[in-house]
Amino acid sequence: MRDLGLRIVNGSYPENSILPGDAELLERFGVSRTVLREALKTLAAKGLIQPKAKIGTRVLERSNWNLFDPDILVWHFEAGASAAFLSSIVEMRLALEPEAAGLAALRRTEAQLAKLYEWVEEMGSTRESPAHFVHSDLQFHIAIAEASGNPFMRSISALIEVALVTTFTISSPIPNTERHMHSVARHRAIADAIRDRDVVAAKEAMRGVIQDGAERVLAASGTD
Repeated sequence: MRDLGLRIVNGSYPENSILPGDAELLERFGVSRTVLREALKTLAAKGLIQPKAKIGTRVLERSNWNLFDPDILVWHFEAGASAAFLSSIVEMRLALEPEAAGLAALRRTEAQLAKLYEWVEEMGSTRESPAHFVHSDLQFHIAIAEASGNPFMRSISALIEVALVTTFTISSPIPNTERHMHSVARHRAIADAIRDRDVVAAKEAMRGVIQDGAERVLAASGTD
């Protein structure tokens, strides 16, 4: 499933093309027909392909793909996400996460607030490696989504994760001490606004964090 999905996302199997027949795929992967069928059924559920009687399995146009699907997001990252795709992720984050932060300012519990500060402290630890920083950052954003009280906000965690991994792979604030502390301060400002139940400040602080990451990626890639 991963091999076929990645080939579809990276364009090896273009939109509207027909996948190789079952016999060829069975020989290539050395699996049973049942396993192949399950893999194809999963890819169909993600909106990538559609089987057609007497024609074969057609790759659907990108507009049919479920871009919120964690696998599809990861495949884009593995294939080398384009600047346009990364910009689209940033736009989605700006559309959703500031609202989540605003709702968290209204609805958070004391326990949820404490968890936010715990993740900020983890991000600020001098022992943090890039991988641990990404994990702490992700958990901070997930905690805000949970504190928003809106279950749909929590469901976008895969989008946030891929955005963060991509951002930190291209340009990490670790081990740059000044950049590291700036990022931590930006996240602490979100937690402070949520603590103060300041909806406007929480939204603005979240926008600042997302835009900071986007600017680092653009600067590192030399894109205006």
